Amino acid sequence: MSLYHEAAEVLAASSTDGGSLKSRVYGKKNIKSPPNQLYALVLETSKWSPVIKEVVEGAGLLEHERKLTPALSLLLVHDLLLAKGGISLPQSHGLRASVERHKGRLTSEFTRARLRRKAPSLDALREQIEKDAAGEEANYPRWVRINALKSSIEEQLETTFAKYSRASSVPDVVSNSGRHLYIDPHVPNLVAVTSGIDLSKTDAYVSGKIILQDKASCFPAYLLDPRSEDGDVVDACAAPGNKTTHLASILHEHRPEFESLPQTIYAFEKDSRRARTLEKMVKIAGSRQMTRIGLGQDFLQVDPSAERYKDVGALLLDPSCSGSGIVGRDSTPALHLPKTPKQQGQGTSTNNKRKRRDDDVDGQSQNVIRDDDGNETVMKSEKDLAARLQALSTFQLTLLLHAFRFPAAKKVTYSTCSVHSQENEDVVMAALKSNVARERGWRILARDDQVSGMRDWPVRGLVEACEGDKTVADGCIRSYKDDGHGVMGFFVAGFVRDGAENLDPTGAGEGPCLRDENGRIVRDMLGMPALKATGEAISLAARDEDDADKENESSMSSADEAEDGESDSDSREVDSNEGQQDVDEWEGLGD
Repeated sequence: MSLYHEAAEVLAASSTDGGSLKSRVYGKKNIKSPPNQLYALVLETSKWSPVIKEVVEGAGLLEHERKLTPALSLLLVHDLLLAKGGISLPQSHGLRASVERHKGRLTSEFTRARLRRKAPSLDALREQIEKDAAGEEANYPRWVRINALKSSIEEQLETTFAKYSRASSVPDVVSNSGRHLYIDPHVPNLVAVTSGIDLSKTDAYVSGKIILQDKASCFPAYLLDPRSEDGDVVDACAAPGNKTTHLASILHEHRPEFESLPQTIYAFEKDSRRARTLEKMVKIAGSRQMTRIGLGQDFLQVDPSAERYKDVGALLLDPSCSGSGIVGRDSTPALHLPKTPKQQGQGTSTNNKRKRRDDDVDGQSQNVIRDDDGNETVMKSEKDLAARLQALSTFQLTLLLHAFRFPAAKKVTYSTCSVHSQENEDVVMAALKSNVARERGWRILARDDQVSGMRDWPVRGLVEACEGDKTVADGCIRSYKDDGHGVMGFFVAGFVRDGAENLDPTGAGEGPCLRDENGRIVRDMLGMPALKATGEAISLAARDEDDADKENESSMSSADEAEDGESDSDSREVDSNEGQQDVDEWEGLGD
């Protein structure tokens, strides 16, 4: 089956048959075409379908070529007129010939369609098409995080965004024509730029210097704010990797000037396919040296008391949720199929029936649950929605309580891209009431104790959902779609641990530093902390930046070799003295 026949099948499928357009492509079994190529074709054809429909009907293509279906005609004419290489079929192929013999008429009709839209050029028409297809995303800026592992905001302002005008607010970025940039006042190394501009082909994006990440998605890692004294870090549900690489970037910026033990980010992802995406993201961002990825490793199956995790002091949890706050995830443009000659002869009755069917589908678009892959499930009733939210919140709470059990943990952030209190404040309150929270001294991270950007964020948790506890509600951070802040709907709360020293007087597991019987860090006469690994104070020797750069280059080189199937000589091998359970747990790592 050709690329075009497979694409026609995807376009012909109902949006409820497998969820979003992306999931219909990547979830399709036994496809022969490369998924990326197939998805690009159906997406671009859908965007251009209002124009191509006019072209096909104006040229009478379906009348002359009776073997072509409306979907096939859209796909083939799209590539004939808009793809660089034209139709991706041999010149002698019947499908290609059936369209190319009408190239003259099709080209003329395409010019008429462009002029009807008052577009002076193809580029102007393309800009119109992209704007029309953007849906609700057109009302939001494109958020770009500058990756501190590889670049700085100063460098990017002078290079990638050198031709952007400085905006004074998010609404200015969205409403003004041209290219604009706004430096975010809450999250460091974050900018908002004009949407609709393809940054994926810039050198900065390809090299991992910039990462496309919604502002709200940056909240969890920034609120967690891991530092060298926090020891190792866990990202419990890590794919696709934006938050993992953000953690690495923050750790890099917080590196002490003196030599210290290296920190490890343990990134868990139980779906092996998504874990490979995580691997790729970590490699491009330059954070592979400090990140260990468990391919197909379920965080809930990890033993918190295992020797490997004795120094884990901070955990980030961003579990599966309803996705109710997501802005235009895989916004699927409306598909406009050309009429067949028979339909054209029937007048408007068919159109009215189709419109009624479309209205019916739109009426069902409320209460949609989206999973991590963008698959959408329409909840047919409030009862179904409530049951689904209950199942999700039960899983989310289980995950959070599991994080509370790590012996050395002192910080945890919990976040969702949901606006439902069942998944947010309800989970927070249940966690705070749990036995493990009470036994180990976990409490909400109060607003006054949060990093400055999160402390200043104006939208907080719902007091009524926090059972009237204003302190807990104020410690929770929310965002809503269409509230003027230019971000998606999101929720994040931080937890900190009181009296950790009382739980483990020996200091075992309390980060990399040696502690006395009262839990205080042991220091020498100069005030330098002593390492548990050596019993000696940390050296004041400065970091060698050149050596650090070489290590990073070496790490990237090893990553390339690993992806090419060659041996990976990464130094973080499993300790031969550790139990077999630990070895099995991380078997098949991509580090």
